[in-house]
Formats: sequence, C-alpha cells, structure tokens
Amino acid sequence: MSSSAPFRGIFTIPSTPFRADGEVDVISFRRLVDFCVDCGAHGLVYPVNASEFTSLSDAERLELSTVLVEQNAGRVPAIIGVAAVAGPVATKFAFHAREIGADGVIAMPPYIKRAPLSEADIVDYYRKIAEAARLPVFIQNYGPPVGTDMSAALLLRLCSEIDAVEYVKEETVPSTIKLTQLLEQDKSTCKGVFGGAGGRYLIEEYRRGSAGNMPGCHVTDVVVAFWEALEEEDEARALHIYKEMAPLFFFEHQLPGCYKEVLYRRGVIDCPMKRNGEMPLDSTASDYLDEILAALQPLMTWAK
Repeated sequence: MSSSAPFRGIFTIPSTPFRADGEVDVISFRRLVDFCVDCGAHGLVYPVNASEFTSLSDAERLELSTVLVEQNAGRVPAIIGVAAVAGPVATKFAFHAREIGADGVIAMPPYIKRAPLSEADIVDYYRKIAEAARLPVFIQNYGPPVGTDMSAALLLRLCSEIDAVEYVKEETVPSTIKLTQLLEQDKSTCKGVFGGAGGRYLIEEYRRGSAGNMPGCHVTDVVVAFWEALEEEDEARALHIYKEMAPLFFFEHQLPGCYKEVLYRRGVIDCPMKRNGEMPLDSTASDYLDEILAALQPLMTWAK
C-alpha cells in the first residue's frame, strides 16, 4: 500500500515509561501519547531508539505498539518501529503493525551483527518488512554500533527496488550532507527525508529540503513551534527558538535519560526510570535542568 499524501512535519517519538519496579507503565504511556498529540505532533513514531526499544521484550513491543495506535485513535499518523535482529523477526513486527492499523513502519537494518551486513542482506531485510507491512516504510539510517551507515546510493536503491519503501530517516554524520546527496540523486522514488538528533540540525536540514524531523517527545510542543516557524518562513523566530533550545540540546547530549526526566518534571509520566542504568543527575545538574525548562516555558503550549 502506498500513502497518498506525503508525510511531513514533526513525527515525535514517545518514550517508554517504567514504574519504579522496572515494569512498563501503560497508564503513563497512554498519557504520553495524548501529550504528544496535544503538543501538535504531526505524527508518532514508536518504538525506536529514543523509546529504549532494545530494552523491551517482544511482547512489550507488541503490547505498547497496540496501545499507541489505540490511544492515538487516528488523530495523527502512527509509524511503528519494526527493527529486529533478523528479517523473520522484523517481519512479525511489520505484520502486527498492519494488523493494528498503523500508518507506516520504520526500521534500521538488523542491530546485532558480528560482521558488516551485505547490501543483498539489507535489501532482502527491507523487502520482507515491506511485504509483511503493506504500508509505507521508513529506512532509519543510524550510525554504528547499533545502526548501519548506509550510503545514499543504497538508500535510494531500496526506495527504487521496493515499492513500499518511501522515506528515509537520516541520522548518520553529517546528516545534512547525506540529506542533500539523497535529494539530488533521487529519481522521484523517495517521498521524503526526515532528520533526527532532536532537531539540532533542523534549520540546515530544512534549507536542504527536509520533510520533517523525528525527535524525542519531551519538548514536542517547542519542536513543533520550531518547525512551524520554518514552514512560515519566519527565520528570525526559528533562530530564536533554536537558541532557546540550545542549552537543552547540550544537556541531553551527555546525560542519557534526560527525555524522561523532563517528561517527569512536566507531569506527563509518573517515574523517570530507565531500564539500563540511572540517569547521572546530581544537584547541580538537576538545578540547571530546572533553569533550562523554565527558560523554555514561554514556548511550551502544553500544561499539566
């Protein structure tokens, strides 16, 4: 199946909330889905790297993907992450995404590998996903060790040879240069290239022709305002928002778990816990994060 209207905008990535005992917090997750939509997200993407998907069991991934589509209730496009350790496993996730009524799927190549994957293996992997999902497929191009850095030529080969493969999320470094390579070499087989990295490079990506961004969801309302300023050609406002976000960009870059700490402080989720290690947060960092969020408050449209 092929989408009629191209996806565009801020397709935000819900985190996975856990309770203090380490179990998934479905109630907080439902609240988080509503938060993303209420913040103006143009789409939802789950579960992927920013969702800690590698720490989830297969059963949890299936359950929470179902909950996301159900809670979203068709308000915005729902893109389900189906990356797996091998094609047959990804196929099961892709088939499930179609069954629950998702609007698309996204996947990195197999993320556990002992040697580099061949192009033939990668093509076969995405073909299996596309055949099972029968939905638009996003290729997530993410750097090692978790991801596989694919060339622009390979990405466009996938878009050309596999009918449902239509979009790329480009996150390799430098993503901006790769984005231009993709758009310049494309023969009208790629419907759009999205960026990542929380929107850090969004101004330059937008100027190069980006179709949108897939950021962590903790300040979705601010990133949506950032995108809308660019869409309205209000570069002065876009630059202002970018400068206001810069302290958070730097803060979250060195402190894993910041997304959920922010969501917890904003009153969206009940516990900021990660499964694989606590966020290294001392009193100085905690106070500074409060200051950063207070400075961003005028740009936030969502309130508890």
